[in-house]
Amino acid sequence: MIFSGLLLLAAFILAINIYNGLISLRNQVDRAWSNIDVILKQRHDELQQLISICEQFAGYERATIDRLVQARTQYGAARSISEKVVASGAVSSALSGLLAIGEAYPELKSSDQFNQIQQRISAIEEQLADRRELYNETVTNYNIRCQQFPDAIFANALLYKTLELFRVETHERTTPNLKMKLPK
Repeated sequence: MIFSGLLLLAAFILAINIYNGLISLRNQVDRAWSNIDVILKQRHDELQQLISICEQFAGYERATIDRLVQARTQYGAARSISEKVVASGAVSSALSGLLAIGEAYPELKSSDQFNQIQQRISAIEEQLADRRELYNETVTNYNIRCQQFPDAIFANALLYKTLELFRVETHERTTPNLKMKLPK
């Protein structure tokens, strides 16, 4: 009788530990994403300044600027994490193209405003890379727990599904086109 009571108590304690561990990991994933979202918002805000500066110096690079404006708008309209991940990738790709404009225009490259905003965006991009790494680590730990026995039983009961990692999109892996269209 005592043995069965101890066994039942041990099973109850194990169940509580599994449940609390899954809840803790889920909250860590949410926090890690929130940290990424904060950095993406900062980048979003800085981009408007960068666009304005580039328009002043290189107004005829409209296609490159429009690509960034469109990507920025797409990010603003994104609702789910997966939509924000895709939109963030489009912003990164467009941003690299816009920053390349600075290399083609000496007057833009020598602008203090452009250099300051470029440095701020570079710092934001570094923070974003660090936070993406932490997010992926947290999601991996969460996914492992959701798939391992006996945790998977509780994860299924709580309707916890495995989550996607923050991946680099194919277009982000390509080098931006640095050939500029000069005015006629």
